[in-house]
Amino acid sequence: MLLDSVPACVDMQTTSDGFLDIEEFRLLTRALFRNDKGKIYTMEEEKFKDIFNVFDVNSNGLIDPNEFIFCWNHWIKIIVRPISAFLIVDVQNDFISGTLNISNCSAQQNGSEVIQPINRILETVNFDAVFYSLDWHPSNHISFIDNMSSRDLHPTSKVTSDNVQIYDTVIFNGNPPIRQRLWPRHCVQDTWGSELHKDLKVVENSLKVYKGTNPDVDSYSVFWDNKKMTDTTLCAQLRLKNATDIYICGLAYDVCVGATAVDALAIGYRTILLDDCSRGVDLKDIEKTKNTVTKNNGIIINSDQVKAMVEGRDRRPELGYKLAMELKTNRHERYNE
Repeated sequence: MLLDSVPACVDMQTTSDGFLDIEEFRLLTRALFRNDKGKIYTMEEEKFKDIFNVFDVNSNGLIDPNEFIFCWNHWIKIIVRPISAFLIVDVQNDFISGTLNISNCSAQQNGSEVIQPINRILETVNFDAVFYSLDWHPSNHISFIDNMSSRDLHPTSKVTSDNVQIYDTVIFNGNPPIRQRLWPRHCVQDTWGSELHKDLKVVENSLKVYKGTNPDVDSYSVFWDNKKMTDTTLCAQLRLKNATDIYICGLAYDVCVGATAVDALAIGYRTILLDDCSRGVDLKDIEKTKNTVTKNNGIIINSDQVKAMVEGRDRRPELGYKLAMELKTNRHERYNE
């Protein structure tokens, strides 16, 4: 039978003709997309049809045995048995109690509040890989407001050296001109401020990723710098781990955490943002970050939901849709594997 190899999580009647029509595929998705208590997640009809069409390669309204093998290997297996990476972004002293303490920013959020839920996750969830990112700036970094006088402003910059304030955005000369938000001096390499907070659990076999090391370009995302000229070690390490899902959290929600989540989605990863493990700078920007993530088929959860998802017992339709759309983009290449 076509579906004999489907595991218990896909508990449904098999077809008698060896093909799946759209209603039989609907039963399969209802079995797949459930939480750990058995509640079935709903899916928009348009998105459901989009997924079906990805696997109905010859567009005849049926998923044949060969098409199902592709669906099984590249979609169902990943949904049921994801390979999960945990990325903890910039939980460093300067952002918690140092020179860029985010509690002094407009949102007035306490960065230290992320440590306990992150530690609890690390103690209870078995990830396939754990990464810690660190802002790791040279002393002459472009983002430091006290370095502004050492660089030439572009004529279009509305903010000048005479009226500049912390958190302003200026435009420096460059080809093309460089838009740069100015911050207090922070996370200078090999200083106390650049160290991970002492209360943050650092697990064995985890990896550290350093960013913002080029003095001439800032780096919010843990994947690459803001100009996308140079990537970090993260991309290669995730590929080595064959990661499918990335759980992202840390500081600051609307800056480095948000930029990393957006890039993870753009690359094609199933992306999960941890709300109670992140704190930010500006409330409006935090909401913009959340909206951007969800609009791009990422999801936002709390720390107590992580374990069931990593273990494949809580399977979200948004992530299934994201994976299907990535398969659609690369279908001809992947179908021939």
